[in-house]
This record gives sequence, C-alpha cells and structure tokens, in this order.
Amino acid sequence: MTRTPESPAPAVYALLADGTTVRVRPVVPEDRAAVLRLYERMSPENLRLRFFSTGPLVAQKASDALCLGAGSGDRALVAEADGDVVGLAEYHAAPTDPPGGRPTAADVALAVADEWHHRGVGTLLLEHLVDLARAEGIQELTADALSQNMRVIRVFTDLGLPVRRRFEGPEIHIRVALTPDEHYLTALDTRGRTADVASLRPLLRPGSVAVVGAGHRPGSVGRAILRNLRANGFTGPVHVVNPHGPALDGLPCHPAVSDLPETPELAVLAVPAHAVPTIAEECGVRGVRALAVVTSGLDAAQAAGLRAACRRHGMRMVGPNCLGLANTEKDVRLDATFAARFPLPGTAGVATQSGGVGIALLDGLSRLGIGVSTFVSLGDKYDVSGNDLLQWWEEDGRTDLAVLHLESFGNPRAFSRTVRRVSRRMPVLTVDAGRSEAGRRAAASHTAAAATPTMTRQALFHQAGVIATRSIGELLDTMALLHAQPLPAGERVVVITNAGGVGVLAADACSEAGLSVRPLEPALAAEVAAVLPGGAAVGNPVDATAAVPEDRLRACVDLLAAHRDIDAVLGVLVPTALAAATGDDLVRAFTDAPERAPCTTALVLVDRSARVELLPTERGGAVPAYADPQDAARALSYTAAYARRRSRPQSLPPDPSGVDTEGARADVAEWLAERPEGGWLDPVQCARLLTRYGIPQVAWEWVCDEETAAAAATRLAGPDGRVVLKAHWPGLVHKTDEGAVHLDLQGEEQVQAAYRDFVDHFGDRLSGVVVQPHAPHVLELVAGVVQDPVFGPLVLFGQGGTATDVLTDHAARLAPLTTYDLDDLITSPRCSVLLSGRHGGIPVDLGALERLLLCLSRMACDLPQLAEADLNPVVPCPDGVMALDARVRLEPHKAYDPYLRRLR
Repeated sequence: MTRTPESPAPAVYALLADGTTVRVRPVVPEDRAAVLRLYERMSPENLRLRFFSTGPLVAQKASDALCLGAGSGDRALVAEADGDVVGLAEYHAAPTDPPGGRPTAADVALAVADEWHHRGVGTLLLEHLVDLARAEGIQELTADALSQNMRVIRVFTDLGLPVRRRFEGPEIHIRVALTPDEHYLTALDTRGRTADVASLRPLLRPGSVAVVGAGHRPGSVGRAILRNLRANGFTGPVHVVNPHGPALDGLPCHPAVSDLPETPELAVLAVPAHAVPTIAEECGVRGVRALAVVTSGLDAAQAAGLRAACRRHGMRMVGPNCLGLANTEKDVRLDATFAARFPLPGTAGVATQSGGVGIALLDGLSRLGIGVSTFVSLGDKYDVSGNDLLQWWEEDGRTDLAVLHLESFGNPRAFSRTVRRVSRRMPVLTVDAGRSEAGRRAAASHTAAAATPTMTRQALFHQAGVIATRSIGELLDTMALLHAQPLPAGERVVVITNAGGVGVLAADACSEAGLSVRPLEPALAAEVAAVLPGGAAVGNPVDATAAVPEDRLRACVDLLAAHRDIDAVLGVLVPTALAAATGDDLVRAFTDAPERAPCTTALVLVDRSARVELLPTERGGAVPAYADPQDAARALSYTAAYARRRSRPQSLPPDPSGVDTEGARADVAEWLAERPEGGWLDPVQCARLLTRYGIPQVAWEWVCDEETAAAAATRLAGPDGRVVLKAHWPGLVHKTDEGAVHLDLQGEEQVQAAYRDFVDHFGDRLSGVVVQPHAPHVLELVAGVVQDPVFGPLVLFGQGGTATDVLTDHAARLAPLTTYDLDDLITSPRCSVLLSGRHGGIPVDLGALERLLLCLSRMACDLPQLAEADLNPVVPCPDGVMALDARVRLEPHKAYDPYLRRLR
C-alpha cells in the first residue's frame, strides 16, 4: 500500500501522549514482515476486535493485503519505535460512480500493538491519515467496529472531527467528516501540549544528569557546568564522562556513557564538534532521554548526525551552541549552564537563542527580585523551540511571565496559535531585534517590496499578543510593572509630581508612548485641590508643589487610584529640602497605603541610579520605580496594549460569502499545469481569479488593435468622457515606471494615438491593452498579499498609488484575518484618518473595504500557490471600493498543514 508519486509523504517524527517519539511513514512492500510481526503479537481478542475473526491465517492475509495488494485509492501509514512497527492506519477509497472519478470517501482501519495501547498511537496515526486523505480530496472516512470495541470507538469520537455513529446489530458504523475546524484544532492543541510537556520532563526536571566532556582544565565549559550543577544544589545524582582521569571535583570519571553505573535522564554534551554525533548515538543507545548540547561549530554532516541520533532514540535536545538550561524549582535545583550565577528562584520563564541576551535577562530578573522559574538557552534550536517552552510554562504551575528571545521561527503559525492561548493566561514578552534589516524584494511588486521581514515578524507578535519591546532594558522595565502591578483597564494616565518641570517631561513621555493624559474632570479636580496645599495645579499633570507633605500626597494618590476614569497613576518625585526637614518620605505615599484601590501605579525617581527597581509596599506587593520618565511611559504603554488585547473576546476568521474556492483551485491548477515554473497572470486570468473571490474591479476591456480600443473607450467612458489605456506584456509589473499607462484620453483620435504609441514603444513585447474608464482623483489605497515561505500569507494595506513605495504608510497582518485583525489593519496606517472623512477626506464604505481585505485573506489561505497579489490602486467610495489595477503571481507550492503534530 505504497504512496503514489503524485502524493508523496515523507517520514516524520512525532510525540505520543507519554512523550515517546515515534516515526510515522507510509507503508512499503518491504514492511510485510514487520507488519506480520505486529499482527502475530496481538492477542486473540485484539485480533478479533480488529478483523472480526481469529485464526492462524488472519495475520498473514492482512499483512499481504496491506503491503502487496494495494490499489490506487489505498493508503497506509505505520508508526515505528526502535525499528519495530507498533501501529498502523489504512484507508481504502470507496468506489466512485461513474468509475474513474475522484473518490470522496474512504474506509479506515487501525491496529496498535498490545503493549502500546493507551499511549496515543492510534490517534496520532489517524491525525496523519486525515491530513493525507484531505490532501487527496477525501471528504469522509468511515469505519466499522464491533460495538464492544470501546477503545477504537473512543479514538474516533475523541478526535475532534464531526462523527456520526449507527449501530447495526453487534457492529457500529462510524462516519467521520473531514472538515477540520476550531474544535478539531483545539483538540490537536490539547493532545500536542500533553505530549510536549511529557517529552520535556527529562530535560527540565531530570532525575539524574551526566556531563560528557567535563575537563580537568578549570576554564573549560564542561568543568564550569559540572561545578554549577554541584554548587547550586542539583537534587539528583551527577555523573562525569571523561576518559582522561580517575576523578573530577570528587566525582569518579567514566570513560564512556556506556560505562556509567546508571542511565542518566539528561546528558550535557561539552565535547568537540566532531565527537558530538557519536556521543549522541551512545547516549541514545544507553537510554538517555534528553540532551543539552553546548558545543558550537557543527558542520552540516555533524548536525545531521546529531539530529538523526535524537530522533532515532527519542531524545529531546536543547542546542547545540547554547549556554545550557536551569530550573530553580526547589525539588530540582538544576543549573546545567556555564553562567556565572544561578538565577534567583522566581516566576519568569526565559528562553533565548542568544547566550549573551540570556545572561543579561537572568541578571536583570534576579536584580529586580522577579527571579526565574526555568531558563533554556535554545542556541541553534535543532529541536526544542520557544513553542515547546511556552507549553511547558503553561503547565508547570510556577511561571506567570514568559520571556522569549527568538532569532528564527520554525513554525510561526503553530507558534502564533500557542501564544494566543498562553498570552490569555500570562504575559509573553520578547525583544524585537533586527528591526533595521533591509527589506525583502522578492518579486518587485509594491506589496512584496513593502512586506519586509521586520513587518512580518511584528505582525506575528501583534496578532499573537506578544509584548515586543525594542531593547532588553525596555523588556525588564515592562516585566517589573507586569510582575508588581495589576493590569491597567485602559490607557488613561494621571501624572502627579512635586516638581512641575519633570511632571511636564513625564506627561510628554506618556503622550508620545500613545497613552492618554487628559485633564481631570471638574469634580475630581476639586477633590484633589481640597487635599493638596494651596497653589497646587490640578490639571494633568497634577503639580502637588514642593511643599506637599507625605500625608496629603498619599490622600491625593488614593483619590486618583479610586476614580473610574483613571487607569494608571504615575508619580514623579524629586528630593527636596522641605521634605527632608519635616521627615516626610514622599515615596511612602505610593508604597504605604493598605486601603488603596487596585490601580496600576508606578514611580519616576529622578535621583535614582538604577534604571528600574521594585520598591516593596506595606501590602506585600511592590511598586516599580524608574529613573527616567520615558522608561516608565513605555512600560505603561506596553502593559496597557497587552491588557487591551487580552480583554478582547476570542475571534475567529469570518467566512466571506460568495467565494468560489473550488473554481479558483481548478483555475490555478490548470494554469500551473501549463506553466510549471509559475509567473504573473495576464489581466484576463487575473480578473477571473479575483472574481472567484468577489473582489470588486473597475469595468475594463482587453483589446488588441486601435479600432477595438476606440470602440471599447466609447462603451466604457464615464460622465467626463475620459478613459485610461494600460499596456501589458508577460512579466510587466510597474506600468508607470515603464511608460505603459496613458491617462485622461478623450475621443477616438486620442485613444487610437495612445494605442499606436504603445505599439511604437514596445513592439513585439506588447500582448494587449486594457481600456478602463478614468477614475476621479480620490484617496488611493493599496491592498495585497505576499506568501512568506516561513510565516505563510501576509495581508498588507495602506497608502497606494504611485507614491506607495515612497510614503511607506502600510500595515500588515498574517492571514487568516480575524475581525480584530481587520480593524487593526485598517486603522493602523496614518492615512486611515482620511477614511472617516476627517481632514478633508471623503467618508468611505468601511464594510466594503473590510470585505475586500477579508476576501484577499481567504484567497491567500485557500491557494498556497498564490505568491503575490497586488491591488494598487484601490479606490474607496461612499458606497463601495474597487481595484483599478491588479497583479497576481502564482508559483508551484504544496499544501502544508502547520498544525499537524510532528517534530521538526
């Protein structure tokens, strides 16, 4: 039952519910003996449940049919562990009427080795079989089982797909609709998280550790890791692998992993690069469950050998080229790093690809008193990723802040889905590094030119709910606020100070950070004035004067914190001789207030040397104190934006009506079959594809001579009698730059002359001309899609027309777009203020604009072959929108399910 060349399925590795790694691959004829062994090891009862009968020939006939007698509509997958087949799933396509058509249903069956039951083998195989079936046009799987076979019935019903059951005597007939939806993706998430967390336990909570390559030289990396493990109180046994000495730091040295007195759960490899693949294989053979590879400089062959050993033996791995990992949990106390200091135990989970960034974060979090729950230096990230760590922190019961510093993304869409879920429970923060990277110019369209890697990454962070700061300092500033204070309900900030000048600086900083610094309402202003000394200014900022005593300042802060229209209070204080003379400590007005309402509160203390510190409060909490108003303002802004996103109800992508997905897929397949290298669609083909998705376009005609052009102009001319001519030839992208556009044409003579001009200038290159009515001079927008090979489709919107590349007023979001994504996409560009009619603009039909963007998003998700779509300009009107010009590029691309469970 081999796969056909038209539908190849490479072998992949994936995790079972208990964290075990298995290899999933198609069945090949050479599997007959292994499949026969699987059947022969099954108990008579399980054979009966699988085949409805028993007997000596059942296993032989089944293995022959599976491996040797497959038909064109038959597919089968096996799960392997340690070279043995431990489970298989197969389907047989149902006959079609008339014969020879594409089947839409198939009968499915599962078999799992007795000793592998209850570990998720059948479910994992079924997930992969569903993915295979959907790719081949199968819409429904059916299965027949004995009604007493509750195990297999539960596998189907718990899958997450729509299931119908019908009892027929002693049997049950099951029908599974292959329409994955949010319910199915949520079920995948749950199963994936369970498996992921189980697989990470030997790595992050190991019962024993071996350091392979700990040397006698005091400055060696392995020696430093060994010392950290012992000095910082690791609670399990520690072993040393070093063939060059009897003992090291009081521990016996063993020549090889195979000579260890017990099998360690975690092995830390600090050996030369050439030895890494061999040592990894030895660890796998011995039964080690996890590796931390600190070695750097592996070449391609060494990297492949390391990866292969980890997958073959089911070991999870951090690194290579990493700092190591740490877990501060009191029952673990794991410090398998070569950092100078063990981090303070706390509640922040940290994962970084950069060792230097990791050390800076560990030191900063320890200094602030936030501390660390788990730290993982991901290094070159061959296996364990930020996605894995997010799922661990979600379940570990200790972490309430997640920090990631990622330089690459293996599966951004799966990462985004995980972050969306995790960020509703805890803040997820990162440093958005590499913002100055030059933009990608993949294919020269306006959309592709605008869609830089920075824009794509920032879209991912925004949509997923990641707090993306610009520096390590900003990240620590924000973490201090998140750790110590409640989330603000909004962006309304009141600044209160004892020195007017610094109060103004703080108000400026808040406004520049996007916060609202509005004057106090009259009633509140009167209350504030009543508790402050005479001469106090009660606008915003509130200037309490240098003479304000501690008790009056405290009363003022209490009033502000309790008011419904205030989301955060920022105190800005300078030391004065007046306060010193009276013994007042104005800082206590913010930290010692046991009855104060829970309002987000922060301080700016301009005389402090530390950038940020946490000041303990009387209630056992803390107030963050910053040395610079801008740092405090940015931290408040990041926190308010996070709170706003988290408060939004979860939103699913809307489904636009009137979309012809199947027709579009057929058109694309037919076009690429004739042009397997891909390319730009001509205007007729482009318009046909856009029409499939209900994207409105201006009326136009395709002409190939000047007489036909003149006749078309007569039909298409608007009230002003003017038309536009646009030349076309294959590969033309920027028409204006090439002189391929003539505007404001009136009458037959001008139209014919313009056509002749195209012929004179472009000669044989010219394949035809588009005639359109002249559009009035209005706001010009651009909307488009770029298919990023890693991140998937990116939808872009903003200022259009000929100046789009100069003004660079664009926003982007990753598809599929939710309702909130649509709103953010439209309101983010600076030109968005004109869409509502302000500043001289004409109010436009925002609903029609949203629909256009939604249809672009749907088209990009439906058609992975869509490399680029560029609508420029798009003209908004009071009663709709329309694209005046459109370009679409297709290229061969195989569909890839980012949510299917598999290891990288």
